[in-house]
Amino acid sequence: MKSFLTTNVLLAALCIGGYAQIATLADFAGLAGCWERNERGLLVNEMWMKPAGSSMIGAGRTVKNGKTTDYEFLRIEQREDAIYYIAKPRANAQETAFKLKTWSANDFVFENPEHDFPQRILYKVNGNSLAARIEGTRNGKSSGINFPMIRVPCS
Repeated sequence: MKSFLTTNVLLAALCIGGYAQIATLADFAGLAGCWERNERGLLVNEMWMKPAGSSMIGAGRTVKNGKTTDYEFLRIEQREDAIYYIAKPRANAQETAFKLKTWSANDFVFENPEHDFPQRILYKVNGNSLAARIEGTRNGKSSGINFPMIRVPCS
């Protein structure tokens, strides 16, 4: 009887712990909206639609001295096995999927160790501020780029 009770308690703990570790698309709702960084002639925007269906759709753009220098199409997608961040830079580039590795309330880390750079994409939403970061290994050296942004009205 004692081992039966112990086994059931352990199974219940594993189920509860496992359940607490499952992210859903709704966990990313705080990312929805428009974000901006504007300093020294460099404007970085990121826009995210609210979660609906099995995805969130986003887009990013970088403008330097009045000219668009970079852009990408983004998705956070709920698949059967996990949640993925999918980035497609520029119109003709291939998209790359990064699997959700860790998360907590408004703090997300996506990874794709096979990608050239970055291998990790990090987002931390704190009210009206967003700390986005890409990191990984480039030319044999650890590297990272921070993209601090603030929430702005979508227009």
